[in-house]
Amino acid sequence: MLALVRRRFAPPRLPQHVVHRGNDRVIVFKSDHDRANYLDCLMRATRRYECALHAYVLMDNHLHILATPRAAGALSRMMQWTASRYTIAFNDQHVRSGTLWEGRFFSSAITSERYLVVCQRYIELNPVRAGLVRSPAEFGWSSYPHHAFGISDPLITEH
Repeated sequence: MLALVRRRFAPPRLPQHVVHRGNDRVIVFKSDHDRANYLDCLMRATRRYECALHAYVLMDNHLHILATPRAAGALSRMMQWTASRYTIAFNDQHVRSGTLWEGRFFSSAITSERYLVVCQRYIELNPVRAGLVRSPAEFGWSSYPHHAFGISDPLITEH
């Protein structure tokens, strides 16, 4: 029996809220080195596949990204490339094998400017809601410093 795969709604120039979780909610970022490596992979992928990144947060077992693809299919290619490159490095670093991510990532289209701002806040406040920090400024792995304090982040492209 053939499985039915739903096509992803990610047309060009429409921002998307992306969530990618570790398989079985496993920890996907065990160290600052892991997080820095993921951001490096993500930066290379955003350039390679022409996706503008507007916000992000790297939690322990998942991540949130706000991005706008410039071409059809670019978001999926960006996420697939990033996940595969990161998984190879993570598995080598932590002497493990197998899948790291929970299947396909989740994405939701952002259809208004107001929702874009709400989504960005949701992403950057995730560590506070999770009880990891009292202020988003205390969490080092998000786009919050860029948006709140104007600290340059080479990953971020303004919407």
